[in-house]
Amino acid sequence: MADEVEPVATIGTPIRLEYDYRPGTAESVFLNGLRQGKLIGARAGHDGPVYLPPRGADPKSARITDDYVEVKDTGTVVTFSITRVPSPNIRIDPPYAAISVLLDGADISFFHVLRGCELEDVRIGMRVKARWVPPEQRGPTVWNIEYFEPLDEPDVPYDEIKEYC
Repeated sequence: MADEVEPVATIGTPIRLEYDYRPGTAESVFLNGLRQGKLIGARAGHDGPVYLPPRGADPKSARITDDYVEVKDTGTVVTFSITRVPSPNIRIDPPYAAISVLLDGADISFFHVLRGCELEDVRIGMRVKARWVPPEQRGPTVWNIEYFEPLDEPDVPYDEIKEYC
């Protein structure tokens, strides 16, 4: 009788993990800036690269990044992918473009989503702007930016952004 039983190949089990996250100083500055509709990065000294979100320390030099800098909410798409599968942690129904955007004034790209254009029109070099939720709905979260949307500006040439791609 045991020879007639099919072996079990997989078992689906729901998993839930809850935890309290306590951001450090640099992340708190970033999250509080988002609540105010600002994008705050940080750099080491007045000459270092601007990291957004702030890291607390420059990963290349290990210098403390305590010079906080507001960057613009406009930028350039440096990479993207089209997402067609839903995810429970993304509030936008697919399909949509997941983008890495190099914000004006930052030296590292920022991951978010792009809406407001046809998926076949998304491209590297495209200029975009953040679309913010209304101030009364904001909290300490990156979702204060609903999404990025295209700007009516010329694309940035690849040679100017290739080190970020």
